[in-house]
Amino acid sequence: MRARAAWPLALAGLAAPTIVHAAAGPVPGTNGADTVWIMVSSALVLLMCMPGLGLFYGGLVRTRNFLSVLVQVGAIAAVASLLWLVCGYALAFGPVGSGLVGGLGPVMLGHLAPLRAGLAIPENTFALFQMCFAAITPALMVGAWVDRARFSWVLAFCAAWGLMVYAPAAHWIWGGGWLATRLGTLDFAGGIVVHTTAGVSALVVAILLGARQGFPKTLMLPHAPALTMAGAALLWVGWFGFNGGSALAGNAGATAAILNTHIAACAAAMAWLLIERLTVGKPTSVGFATGAVGGLATVTPAAGMIAPGAALLFGLAAACVCYPMILLVKHRCKVDDSLDVFAVHGVGGMIGSLLLAPFLAPSLGGAGYAPGMDMGRQILAQALGVGVVALWSALATLVLALGLARIWPMRVNEDDEREGLDLASHGERAWEFD
Repeated sequence: MRARAAWPLALAGLAAPTIVHAAAGPVPGTNGADTVWIMVSSALVLLMCMPGLGLFYGGLVRTRNFLSVLVQVGAIAAVASLLWLVCGYALAFGPVGSGLVGGLGPVMLGHLAPLRAGLAIPENTFALFQMCFAAITPALMVGAWVDRARFSWVLAFCAAWGLMVYAPAAHWIWGGGWLATRLGTLDFAGGIVVHTTAGVSALVVAILLGARQGFPKTLMLPHAPALTMAGAALLWVGWFGFNGGSALAGNAGATAAILNTHIAACAAAMAWLLIERLTVGKPTSVGFATGAVGGLATVTPAAGMIAPGAALLFGLAAACVCYPMILLVKHRCKVDDSLDVFAVHGVGGMIGSLLLAPFLAPSLGGAGYAPGMDMGRQILAQALGVGVVALWSALATLVLALGLARIWPMRVNEDDEREGLDLASHGERAWEFD
């Protein structure tokens, strides 16, 4: 009985540093407007995930798998947030590290600095904003395995993936790690850290899982394009916090990021409709939504560092590259990346990361290069950053996916897949943890 009674006290002890910090008064050096903007941006990023991403993906699947998508997105965001509290933030942004991962000083979000170094916001505000990024990134991968992945494996894989793939990549570029400090790789809001990691990993998982029953001969139409449009609209609005908040201040840089985000999404959505009109004979609502998301992903790594005219070109590039990439992955390579996570998010993020280098030039309205860098060096830095993170994502995903599959099968059985995961979940077959 004494051992049981000690557990609440132990947990309270772990939480104590955070509680004391939260009870403190105003911190000298903080900017109230910046702090409020990052808090609002955090809410917008969470809006992207729940309900935005859930509705966007949910509308694209068949009716019998709709609820399973919503639960997967929600559960992944929840477990990723808890792991961010425990050690994810420390691995990504810990103050003392090896260059590969951060130190473990701020585990349980304890011992956070009153003021985040180099910023005018408290460190717990910064940690909150980054937590929302850590929550939505693994949730992006859900689109690759809808209709057939086992829930227990999904949850275990995404939990491990957040610590083994996302946290190191975030540290390498945003947390003072080697890609940023040694190579000069840039990523304003996640073209590499978020979209490249999730996109490449999603492709690997889709290959390992195999195709859905009937793919590619059976036509698998979305059951609710209206929900997909609503989800895309929520993603679009929430992306203002995703990119605008990445300025980490409520200033002109945040406005520029939001402006560029909107322009790229508009350009990509309209270009996608035109491509559909020329190739399949008519524009579609799903095409508009997919194009917008592609434009948003493509401009993300550069949103706060390029001119509005460049953002227009980023959006056009998103449509012109991501659209044929979908056809290449599904029809030529026969890989059932069900909702095109790699082709839209992964390829979009990589394209934007590479395009950032030339459009960073002041002559093109960009923010300019860091001391010692020029266009050629920046192109090399971006290419190496994309390549290293993509390779690490693929290898780590392969090891994690197959390793965890020895404990939890990756795929539901044929009967459950045929009935749909929503129905199977009532019998605890698709969701069971044993």
